[in-house]
Amino acid sequence: MAAPALLSAPPPLPPMDEDGGAPHAALSPGAEGDPLVPRLRRRLPAVRVTSEFNSESRLFSHRLSCRVLEGLAKIRLRVHHGAAGSPLPEFALLARNFSVAVDTASRSAVLRGVANLAGSLRLHARHNTKEQQGEVAVTANLGDSPCKIELSSLVPPDGLPRTTFIFPSGEVSIKEKYLDEGERILSVNGIVKSHVLNGVCTTLYNDNGMNIKYRYKDEELSFIPSISLPSNSLSFAFKRQFTPSDKLSYRYQFNTNHWSAVYKHKANNKHVNWKAGYESDERLGWASLWVSIHLCFNVNDRDAD
Repeated sequence: MAAPALLSAPPPLPPMDEDGGAPHAALSPGAEGDPLVPRLRRRLPAVRVTSEFNSESRLFSHRLSCRVLEGLAKIRLRVHHGAAGSPLPEFALLARNFSVAVDTASRSAVLRGVANLAGSLRLHARHNTKEQQGEVAVTANLGDSPCKIELSSLVPPDGLPRTTFIFPSGEVSIKEKYLDEGERILSVNGIVKSHVLNGVCTTLYNDNGMNIKYRYKDEELSFIPSISLPSNSLSFAFKRQFTPSDKLSYRYQFNTNHWSAVYKHKANNKHVNWKAGYESDERLGWASLWVSIHLCFNVNDRDAD
């Protein structure tokens, strides 16, 4: 829903000419001294207002966003509040290579930045003002291949940096890990994806085991069986898209016989969603409503010559 509004600003002082005096007023094509002076309109950035209500958490969320610096950056303000408690505003300034997010509830700010170094080197940095801790990562291409290598470390450092090898079908990460006894070991984590038949097979590996998941999806149906090793825990998920607005999701766990089902409906205007579901392990049925209201204000500023 758009609600344009015009705001009139007082005319600015005329600029000085090269001799130090005020320039002559620009006249309209009509007679000299005609009060109908042409006005220039300068379009100010549009302000987008979004309001949401979640009945499950009983939480209101309001967001205001506006692009500044001719679209090079965005200012975003979020406010969350429920039936009890004061509003919790969050402020963020987002740009292509830099962002800062301020959380007034925790009295902290998170700064992120990206910079291109020499050649294919790319620097990523993050810092949390409350925790006084950050992370720095450097990514580089491995020759002419599509593979990359990334070295990342906490700031201040705590052990060896983490090394990640990135390739088209996944990535493998090696980092130092502390045991309960205080001993340090090398931990390996990885993810590999490959196309099998008409679906995608994903393998996740960490120190505790492995999970293999296969996902088949078309325009109406999704079927996702998975198995975890070494526990041999088998489960499958089923999703059916009846219409662009209605979807049913079902999940079953074989080792516990627990199942859950969720039905989701999205209104045609995409501003109202509702979900209803049931969980057998908790013997609990639930429903939630999600409402979003979008308002966009285009403000024009009139400057007289």
